Amino acid sequence: MEKTFFHRSPQPITPNYHSKTAKHSARLSTSFAVQLDHAIQDDPTIQISKHAKIRMEQRGISISPQTWEEIGEKMKEAKSKGVKDSLVILKDAALIVSATNKTVITALDREEASSQIFTNINGTILIDS
Repeated sequence: MEKTFFHRSPQPITPNYHSKTAKHSARLSTSFAVQLDHAIQDDPTIQISKHAKIRMEQRGISISPQTWEEIGEKMKEAKSKGVKDSLVILKDAALIVSATNKTVITALDREEASSQIFTNINGTILIDS
C-alpha cells in the first residue's frame, strides 16, 4: 500500500492576533456602544395612545408641558424601581401609564376616577401640579 503525504505551505509559528483581535474588539466596542446608548438614553417624550387622546378630548383634560415633563421624570423613576404599569394621579385627572413603554394608556377626570377600581397596576404616582 502506498502512502500519500500532503505538504502544507509553511505557516508562521505565531498567529497574527492583531488583525483578528482588532476586528473582534471593533465589533464588541460597537455593540457595547450601541447597547450603552440604548441603556442610558434619556428620551423624555411620552407617547399617548390613540385611546388616551380620545378620552382626554372627550373629558376636556389638558395637561401643561411642565406637568408632562414631571410625569416623564416620575415614570422614569418608577421604571427604575420595577414598576411596569402605574396610576398617575394629577390635580384634575388620572392617567394609566405604561412605565415600560412610556405610554399613556387611558385618561380619566378626577371625579370619574374617584368611583373607579384600578387593576393590573403595580405603582402609583402622585403629582400636585
